[in-house]
Order: sequence, then C-alpha cells, then structure tokens
Amino acid sequence: MLLVGNGRLVTRDPDRPFLADGAVLCDQGLIVEVGPTDELKARHGDAEFLDARGGLVHPGLINAHMHYYSALVRGFGGKGGEPAADFVQVLERLWWRLDKALDVEDVKVSAEVCLLEAIRCGCTCMLDHHASPNAITGSLFAIAEAVERMGLSACLCYEVSDRDGEDKALEGIKENREFIDHANRGDRRRIAGTFGLHASLTLSDKTLDLCASSGDYQGFHVHVAEGQTDEPECRRRHGLSIVDRFRRFGLLGPKSMAIHCIHVDDEEMEILKDTNTAVVHNPESNMGNAVGAAKVLKMTERGILLGLGTDGYVCDMLRSYAMANALVKHSVGHPNVGWGEMPTILFQNNFEIANRYFSVKRGVLKEGWAADLVVFDYDPPTPLSHQNVNGHLLFGPLTSHVVHTVADGKVLYKDRNFTTLDPKEIMARARERAVKVWERF
Repeated sequence: MLLVGNGRLVTRDPDRPFLADGAVLCDQGLIVEVGPTDELKARHGDAEFLDARGGLVHPGLINAHMHYYSALVRGFGGKGGEPAADFVQVLERLWWRLDKALDVEDVKVSAEVCLLEAIRCGCTCMLDHHASPNAITGSLFAIAEAVERMGLSACLCYEVSDRDGEDKALEGIKENREFIDHANRGDRRRIAGTFGLHASLTLSDKTLDLCASSGDYQGFHVHVAEGQTDEPECRRRHGLSIVDRFRRFGLLGPKSMAIHCIHVDDEEMEILKDTNTAVVHNPESNMGNAVGAAKVLKMTERGILLGLGTDGYVCDMLRSYAMANALVKHSVGHPNVGWGEMPTILFQNNFEIANRYFSVKRGVLKEGWAADLVVFDYDPPTPLSHQNVNGHLLFGPLTSHVVHTVADGKVLYKDRNFTTLDPKEIMARARERAVKVWERF
C-alpha cells in the first residue's frame, strides 16, 4: 500500500472537495481511503509514505487529444522550399511528410518522449491520435507497450485516411479493429482503444462507410472543422456540413470525440449536443496554426461536453489551461469571461471524457477510483481552498512545480526524479532516431 499525505488535498469530489492536511491511501492501483493525514497514518502505519511536505495534492491530469508521433520533429528546420502560408500547407509540408518518415521503432520512441514529459507535468492519462502511413501495422501495439512500460494510461487509435491510397486506408481500419479487440480483451484499466479517423477532407464516402460498418468499436476520434476551408469544401463536395456528414454515417455518439470544431455552425452544435459527442478544444495548436478560436463559450452554453487537449504541441495540461483561459478572453474581447468554463473543461470534463473509455474511473481522489495523482511543490502566498484552487492552478504552480507523480498506485516520479525510468537513455535514443527520421523527411 502507498499513503500520500501531509498536503493540501484537492480531491475534485464535490462531497469532500478539500482537506487542509489530507492523505490518500492507494492499494493495487485504486484509492481505498481518503482522510486526514494523522488518522490514515495511525491506521496504516505499514504503508509506504510519500510526503507531500505541505504541497498541493491533486488528481493526475488528463490530456483529451494528443499526438505522440510529433515528438521527433522538435527543432527540425525543414529542408528548404517555400514556408507554409496556410493550414493545408502546414499539413502537406510538415505533418504529412513527417508521418510518412516514421517506422514502428520511431513511433515507439516518440511516444516514450511524450510519456516521459507527461510524467514530469503530472499528466497520467492521454487520449492519443496516431498516424504513420508507412508503418501502420503494429503501431498501436508498439505505443501501448511504451505506455504500459512507462506506467501511464492511454486510449489509442490510428487515423484512417484516404490521402495515401485505398490500401493504406484499409490497413488503418485493420489496425484499429485489431487493437480495439486486443484492448477489450484486457481489463481496460490502463489501455483502451477507439477508432481513429483523420478528417472529412481526406475521407471518402466509401471509406467512411467501411469504418461505420466495422461494428461497435468504442466510438470514433476525428478532427472536425479545424481549417478555414474544411467546411466550405465539405459542403461543395458532399452537400453537407462536416458534422452532419459524420452523423449520417453513424460516427457520432457518446463514445466519439470531435476534435477542434472551430468552424462549426449552430446547427452542427445542436447535432453534437443531441448525439452526446464530446468536443476537444486545443487552444495552443489553433493559435499556432492560425486557424481561429473555437466558440467554447457557445458550446458550453449549449451543453456540449467540451474537453481540453494539446494536439501534440506539449504534454503540459496546465500550460494548455492557461492558454485556453487567455484565448477565450482575447477571442471574444472581454476580460471577464471563461473563469468558470475553463477549469470545468480541464478538471471535470476531461475526466468525464476519459471515463467513457476506461473500466476504472479516474480524475477524482475518491474510494474506488484510479490511484493517479500529482503533488505540486506549492506554498500559496494567499489563502487556498476548494473555492479558489482553480485560480491558484492557473497563476501559481506551473508544472515545473511537480514534485511527485503517482499513476496506478505506483510512484513514477519522486522528488523530481524518475523512479523506474532512465530519461537520459530515452532522450539519447530519441536523438538517434530523430536524425534518421529527418534524413527520410
């Protein structure tokens, strides 16, 4: 058993949201008790004690949309040619060339880099969206192996697309099917699967029909209305909005995720709400690609389940939280909006989205829930309680303050050091693989 205590405990449990000096008892990957530190230490003196030393104890963070395969492009300056001038060119000149340059070992190493950084940032669970057109078969299994070895949790999928031809699309469908079947044969506590699709602009009706007829495969994870031309092009080619097109193929529902949704209209929002499809906002990526700002306030007002992701930019969810807070204010031109919506998106909705896929609930420090938690070395300069903790997390303990990370009841990061992993070895191997990827780019 592991007892994490002597900290300001933020549980995210509405029945018991905050303990000034609280502790969490973990056993076999689950939380078995939450209470005052002195009481739990007195009853469980034989448990290993992880001292928060007065820091902030919080549920492990969740990233609702990630691209593990993006890590090996960091620092890459390209190989000449005209720089991208719009989002489609960003895809064509960077990401669709990078993913073709990856082999299965590159995929695994890139995932390890992201997982290592996630541990440092207190992120214990990610919903990943993968692409490697020249290394499709076995790619999700390689990522799952990395996730399990590194100690975190992930819901994985392969993005089916027609952009590399019919054979690659069929291979992507097969990889999704086989991996989801594999994940569903397990206990789905830490590894789950969903069915990945790229985006409407690279998916034919024939391919969508094949994906939709694949059976009950845990819903679909797909980019929606990210670029400025996506919607008008879909209406020109198919006579439908993107969301309506996906609905007609049966791709929306309570286990599906529509990523970005920057340019959806009111009618599409109603479809997303009516089908209980989750939407995931990726503020830093949207700003970096200059594609616009999602109408997050309108979507939350309509009752759409809206989560927060990083789209492969970073593994730092508190950084994404800060970006989301600033972007919503900037995009609507009002400094006093988003204060309630943004923390709900990260600290409540992301947990709800993840809990659609895994067999064990996570995101609340509560008996029977996953023993995933993070400890911030944060001594607040002002009073801290459950009423104002979101403001402290927004402006105070950035993820450089993470001192301990626990996932599945195991201490992965203690006193800012990895307990079971060698970060130098992982990064050295990544640099070796990156050189080869850059040569193939």
